[in-house]
Amino acid sequence: MWFDEATFYQIYPLGFCGAERENDFGEVRHRLGKISAEIPRLKELGVRAVLFNPLFESERHGYDTVDFLHIDRRLGTNEEFKALVAEFHAAGIRVILDGVFNHTGRRFPPFQEVLQKREGTDYRFWFNINFYGDSRYHDGLDYENWEGHPELVKLRLENCDVQNYLMDAVRMWIREFDIDGLRLDVCYLLPQWFMELLRRTVDAEKRDFFLVGEVIHCGNFQQNICPERLNSITNYECFKGLISSFNSDNLFEIESSLTRLFSDQPWALYTGKRMLNFVDNHDVIRAYTALKEKRNLCNLYTVLFTMPGIPCLYYGSEFGQEGDKSDFDYHLRPDIDMIDKTAHPELVEHIRKLIRIRNTSRALIYGSYRKATIMNKNFSFVREYEGERIIVAVNISDSDCTVRVEEAEGTDLLTGQVRNLNDIYLPPFSASIYRKN
Repeated sequence: MWFDEATFYQIYPLGFCGAERENDFGEVRHRLGKISAEIPRLKELGVRAVLFNPLFESERHGYDTVDFLHIDRRLGTNEEFKALVAEFHAAGIRVILDGVFNHTGRRFPPFQEVLQKREGTDYRFWFNINFYGDSRYHDGLDYENWEGHPELVKLRLENCDVQNYLMDAVRMWIREFDIDGLRLDVCYLLPQWFMELLRRTVDAEKRDFFLVGEVIHCGNFQQNICPERLNSITNYECFKGLISSFNSDNLFEIESSLTRLFSDQPWALYTGKRMLNFVDNHDVIRAYTALKEKRNLCNLYTVLFTMPGIPCLYYGSEFGQEGDKSDFDYHLRPDIDMIDKTAHPELVEHIRKLIRIRNTSRALIYGSYRKATIMNKNFSFVREYEGERIIVAVNISDSDCTVRVEEAEGTDLLTGQVRNLNDIYLPPFSASIYRKN
């Protein structure tokens, strides 16, 4: 499918466009042009899908939705977003939205009616309400929320009216905006039957619609990557393993995860399935900030683009943007105009090469995974599909090394160099991607 072969690019619209932190629900601002201006650059980079974090009307950060049917007024209008999607499609780039179905903001009209009419409205059945309790907002009632955050009111998904409301919204997003997929926020909390309902709904509208679930733990979620539910889930295990391995000079950690998830062993969890891979996003420290040895940044992206799964870039990180989780995560979500796009040209060029290499290699998209060699500071692995064999070798140390893989000749897709794969020389902080000749 198209999403298996695409490089994704994640944008947090409210941050990217420099929106106000609080929605005053006043006049509409017209900021989507900031995103439109980046489309030629993304196309040239090789991006084939853009993943938007929440952009529907909300109180603050987007995950506290107020209106599922209208674009946040801090960004623009429905018509402007419809035109933006058409621009992306004209550039050959698919569009995925963030589906926040587990909870809403307190200003969501059905919840406001419950606060006003209490037992006098049928909307009380849309939420898990305790009329004998009291919330931290002293509402004279209490309610279930998302993981202890009272500003995020949990929806009662088993209610048929809630289901109809959400599915009608999804159908509207597809029919009006022509979107190509959804990221399911806190998917680990969504019932399997809800994923199946959503799958049936989107398939009726667009057969190649992409559904990816946000799963932040390292448990077994593989049964939900199936035709009846999801196409993919977020790969937090390898995200954590990559950063930790590089920072601790212990590549056994990430290699263990790759084998556990993708090898041909009968106990591997996701063999033949493609997870959404990343080295940072809107919820975690930027890769450049997290990585202790900055000279390994290109190596980090080399593994990201050659390991099994779908690579996803977070906006600005291709330029080496820094960002930590201080100031309520706002440092992770800067205005695109505040990002220095000239600071690390070598990183941008390296990522461009990696995208081009992956686009021209069926083995990197669909191939099997096998460990070749492993040491604390260097390792190599093999990806193979229908006769194409790719060998990836990485050295994260400040000393050179030689990796011995097999008696064969190969061409390094990064440099064009041809050598015997039984003797791969790696300078300090370097990597090679060989296609066996």
